[in-house]
Amino acid sequence: MTEAPGTHDPMVLPPNIPVPQDDGGARHLAGLRLPDLALPATDGSAVNLAALKGRTVVYIYPRTGVPGVDLPDGWNDIPGARGCTPQSCSFRDHFGELKRLGVAQLYGLSTQDSAYQQEAAARLHLPFPILSDEKLVLTKELKLPTFITSGMTLLKRMALIIDDGVIAKAFYPVFPPDKNAEEVIAWIQASR
Repeated sequence: MTEAPGTHDPMVLPPNIPVPQDDGGARHLAGLRLPDLALPATDGSAVNLAALKGRTVVYIYPRTGVPGVDLPDGWNDIPGARGCTPQSCSFRDHFGELKRLGVAQLYGLSTQDSAYQQEAAARLHLPFPILSDEKLVLTKELKLPTFITSGMTLLKRMALIIDDGVIAKAFYPVFPPDKNAEEVIAWIQASR
């Protein structure tokens, strides 16, 4: 599916986008302690995931699009690339339920800079911050799966459940992206 130039709508998840396959890129994550480092957040704070108490959910995505701004060339053909906005909106819409299930903190995470992320967080009315790993520090420390397109190193879509700084569960690959929050909720409910 191609969009006419200048008509991109990041809310739309087109049919027939390629499904990402499990390449093993996240198998090593469960049980890992998060590194002691702080990431800038869209609310102006610096967040050290290793230091957070209780349960934290971090959903990870390649990059949010902006309405009317064309996607990188071939974006819809990259398995798992399309759907960052629907994934964010899904977590926004399930925020209250996640809190009721004991999630103390919820964050989005991408390699985009905080200024870019702030536009998306405001436009989508996200009740939680997005973290920036623009310098790929966390990505390298955890060996998170990435891909490169249009000169950008981007994270592959996933979600992490972190308990007191240790990864309890990694959801990877994530598809469809707009159902990721429901998948996380189902796992939390089943693991109680």
